[in-house]
Formats: sequence, C-alpha cells, structure tokens
Amino acid sequence: MARLPPEARHFDAIVVGSGAAGLTAALHLAEKGTVAVLAKGDLADGSTAWAQGGIAAVLDAGDTVAAHVDDTMVAGAGLNHPATVEYVAGNASAAIDRLAALGVPFNPGETVSERWHLTREGGHSHRRIVHVDDATGWAVSQALIKAAQAHPNITLVPHMAAVDLITHRHVLHERFPQRRCHGVYALDVKKRHVARFVAPATVLATGGASRVYLYSTNPDGATGDGIAMAWRAGCRVSNMEFNQFHPTCLYHPKVRNFLITEAARGEGGHLKLPDGSRFMARYDDRLELAPRDVVARAIDAEMKRLGLEHVLLDLTHLGADFIKAHFPTIHARLLELDIDCTLQAIPVVPAAHYSCGGVMVTLDGRTDLAGLWAAGEVTQSGLHGANRLASNSLLECLVFGQAVADDISASGSPAPAPEVKPWDESRVTDSDEEVVIAHNWDELRRTMWDYVGIVRTDKRLERAAHRVKNLRKEVQDYYGNFRITADLIELRNLVTVADLIVRSARRRRESRGLHYSTDYPAMAAEAVDTILDPVMTREA
Repeated sequence: MARLPPEARHFDAIVVGSGAAGLTAALHLAEKGTVAVLAKGDLADGSTAWAQGGIAAVLDAGDTVAAHVDDTMVAGAGLNHPATVEYVAGNASAAIDRLAALGVPFNPGETVSERWHLTREGGHSHRRIVHVDDATGWAVSQALIKAAQAHPNITLVPHMAAVDLITHRHVLHERFPQRRCHGVYALDVKKRHVARFVAPATVLATGGASRVYLYSTNPDGATGDGIAMAWRAGCRVSNMEFNQFHPTCLYHPKVRNFLITEAARGEGGHLKLPDGSRFMARYDDRLELAPRDVVARAIDAEMKRLGLEHVLLDLTHLGADFIKAHFPTIHARLLELDIDCTLQAIPVVPAAHYSCGGVMVTLDGRTDLAGLWAAGEVTQSGLHGANRLASNSLLECLVFGQAVADDISASGSPAPAPEVKPWDESRVTDSDEEVVIAHNWDELRRTMWDYVGIVRTDKRLERAAHRVKNLRKEVQDYYGNFRITADLIELRNLVTVADLIVRSARRRRESRGLHYSTDYPAMAAEAVDTILDPVMTREA
C-alpha cells in the first residue's frame, strides 16, 4: 500500500450515509474488508428512521411478483425500467427475511397462516406492506445500527459531513491518473476540520433532496448531498423533475414536517373539506387509494379552488381502538399537539417527500465514475419512474444495498491506494456574514416551492431558473472565500440540486407522473428519461 499523507484514513470501502441503503451495504461489505460509514449527524438522523408506513413485498399467497411489478409500473407512468422493477420486486421477500433475522419486530399476522400482518397503501392491488406499527423505519434503523456497531470491521463515524468526492483530480504524483473515485473529503462538524477518507470503493447512500422545498416531510439533512457531489465529479443524473409530494403532512404552526402515513388512507381514512364532504371521487375512481401524485394534485386543487390552508384526513369512523392499535406513534404525537385523531379529523397539506430522480446507476449500483457506487434515494435506478409507489423506497435501499456490496466484493483485489491532496484552506478566511447563508437558504426554498411545486408552468420555471442562477453565483462566491461549515455545505448542494431540478423540468414538455404542467397537460406517447450530463453542460 502506498504511504498515505498524515490524517488520511484508509479503508477497503467507504459508505456515505447511515440509513437503510448505506448500512445494508456496509454489513455485507464488512464480511470481506474494512468499512467506514460516515453520517452527517447522528447515525439515526436520516430519512430511514422517519419512514412510518412499511416495506412492500410479496408475502401473501394471493399476491404475485408480477402484480407488484405491474402496480409499480402503473404508478411510475410507464417511465420505470422493467428490468429494475422485476429485480427489486423479485428480491423483496429475501430482503424482509434478512431484516427479520436482524431482529426487526414486524407486526405478526392475525391468523396461523399469516407470518406477518400486511397492510395496503395507495396504488397497491394487494395487501403487501409489512410493518412495525407506524414506525417501521425507526425499527429498521435501530436494527441495522445495532448490527453495524457489533461488527468488528465497521467503523461508524457520526457528525462527518461529506464535502466532495476524492477523484483522479486530487491524486498526487501521478501524471496521467485514471478517471476514478478514491474516497471522500469530509468535514468533522465538531472539530471543523476536513479529513480525507480513502478507499478503492465508495458508496453514496445519502438520501434525497426534498429539503430544497420550503415544506417537506423529510429530516433537515435531506439536502441532496450525494447527487450534488456525484454531479460535480462527472456523473450523469436523471429524472430530477420528479419530486414526490406526500399528500398528507400535518398542518400545524409548531410542526411542519410530521408525516401522516400513507397507511392511514390505506386502512380507510377519508379526505374531507372543512364542511365534512369528501372530494376524491371528483378526481379518481380509486378515491383515497389513488397514487400519491393524483391525491396530492387533488388536494392542491381543492385548496386553491376554495382558498383553504389545509384539508382534513378523517380516521374517526375507524374507531378509537383501531386507531391506537394501528397508528400509535401518530396518535401519541398528535395528542401532544392537542389533536385527538380518535375524535377529530387531522388537518393536512401536501409536502415535498421523495426524490424519484438522482444519480444514474446500473442494476449493480455502479455510477459513471469507476470506484463509485450508489444506492437508495440518491439514485435514479429505474425503479420508480415518474412516481414512486408507496413503500417501495425502503425496499429499494435494502435490495440495492445488497447489490452494491455484491458487486464490490466480486470486483477482485483493489488497486493500491494513491496519495491524495490534503484539503486546501490556504486562501479562505472565517466568515463574518453567516446571515448570507440563512438568507439564501430561505430564498432558494421559497423559490422552489412557489415556482417548481406540484403544478408547474413554463413561466414559473423560467422565473425559477433566473433566481436559482443568481443564487448559485452568490453561493459559489461565498464558498470560494470562506471556510466551510455544515450549513454552507448543505446550501451549496441544495442550490446545485435546485438547478438540476429546474433544468430537467424545463426539458420535459408533457405531464407525466409527478411532473404536471398546465402548458403541456397531455402525456407524450413515448416515455423517455430526462438525462443531464455534466460534461455536455460544461461544454454548452
């Protein structure tokens, strides 16, 4: 092994992100080598722990993988990649078995023939959602973290915010280095020092970018870090215009990101107007069980038609015992906010929830850059198409986390680690204008919410493009002159992702899935991915 510069840390693999995708990959990679898992905050701060609903898998005798595939393709408006959908659906039950073996306490079935209780969510033709009450993500996160903490080959590094990928451009003493990823530069948030993590294999499992919008169901860290880093390193991204807005986020002055799970409608919840009337029949024959994009647009339309701040999700007819048994987390949290969902309807609004686009990957999780793999919401794997089917997200993380690890393990002996350049802070100073970050952060999110939301127009997208361009310049100038902080890293990545979303949305001259334009209300005859290439962009 080549001698590494001081403070550079070498592993056989580096995983950026400690959610379901990252820890699944890490646990399997650790069977053959050393793995570092970097988390931007605490290990359980990512979106995995926030997932309420469950994981889709064919586990019932009356269900089939073909039906799961068909439901996924219908929700994705034909933009899904069939091979990917078949691969993920076909490997779903094995992924559930692995979690159960780690101790995830899935709700047991109600009859002798049912191993686990299965619920149904919007867009699914069968009950196929395995869950742990209404806090599945938390249970999965805790089981994976516990397993990773116990593994001698895994080093967990919380509070380490990835800044940029280490590529061939950062290699020392090589005149013609091969185009490749060699690890990641990361900011130790507490020590405010940038460290080098060097490895022949790097896995991006950083989640999505829904925090680019003003209102989101996601944790604060969902800032598109992996997408932006991969883009800067030369990887293509795809379908960034497809941002899923969850139909039912709690509307409350004190809480802006509490999700009311899809299962609440799957188990019979009704969407209502303030006068108590239901409205979904005007939009879709499937009523509350229509796919999320349909339900979100319906709510948005009713709010605009009547000038409402929210609509209502009514569970009261299900009975208090049923609600407390099936949705204990939601019931308890709402009680803290003086809302008793056994007696009153829940005020809800749509909010940015999931990024269906991302870094382009193969079925092995490979990106365009040698030495770099990606899994989970950071990617555009072809699974979701123009709209993610409910409870396919954790599933994608589990299946692709395994696929990535298998591919890396099969790649053979890695090349010797190169010497890489230390992080250069010689030409920057500490900022005395931190307010600039907060101001630009707020302006960016409001711009995206107002102009690139659930319903879009050419004029709105043009305005967004102009504002994002100006913000990008301001942020880049700031980044080039001052020492980085965690907030600046996130803002830099958010403005990059916002630009990619707007560019992609302006290219799609149709309405499909999550992208709805009043200027192009019809769906085109051919379903085509929107692909952005950083090389072509720079040349243009």
